Amino acid sequence: MKQLFNEDERGQVGIGTLIVFIAMVLVAAIAAGVLVNTAGFLQATAEDAGQESVDKVTNRVEVINQHGTVGLDETISNMTLTVRLAAGSGAVDMNTTSIKYLSGSQVTTLTNSSDTVDYPAGDGDEFNLTKVTDDDGSFGVLNSRDDRYEVTINASAIEGGNQYTGLDTGEKIELDITSQTGGTTQVILTMPQQLAGKDTGEPVKL
Repeated sequence: MKQLFNEDERGQVGIGTLIVFIAMVLVAAIAAGVLVNTAGFLQATAEDAGQESVDKVTNRVEVINQHGTVGLDETISNMTLTVRLAAGSGAVDMNTTSIKYLSGSQVTTLTNSSDTVDYPAGDGDEFNLTKVTDDDGSFGVLNSRDDRYEVTINASAIEGGNQYTGLDTGEKIELDITSQTGGTTQVILTMPQQLAGKDTGEPVKL
């Protein structure tokens, strides 16, 4: 009867199989480690991207009222917006917030000045920020729905650079108020159709 197994070679075959098995386990462990690290990186990236997307939608201001100020030659010389945090928004730093101003003849981006001495209504490159309510003394940062700031834009400085220019009656402008995280509030303002009986410096509803 033919012998089916060589007793002298059994140990050698067993060691070879064991080596191959250990190598496969090591390769599988390394591959699993790479997969786990990659999955963790992708998860962190997805969470960051998701948070940025949420911030772009929620972290923004809400305009609750607005008015203009009558300038010379029956124009609107500046506009004032009262802002607060939008519902569900985190804190918004107005010092890093920008306002894109678009009229029929001008387009510019304004940043915060808050220089109430030299430019009470801001200048051609900046808007002015003043406090209405701010209980915790963090002026410049809206961090509560109870905070209220006034944003003033000097239309005369933007439109022509002097007090004799401004926005004409019936003219429309578009304002995009964008926070540092990208949350944007769009406001469209229409100047009054006529300013008869209004004196220079008087407020008018927009």
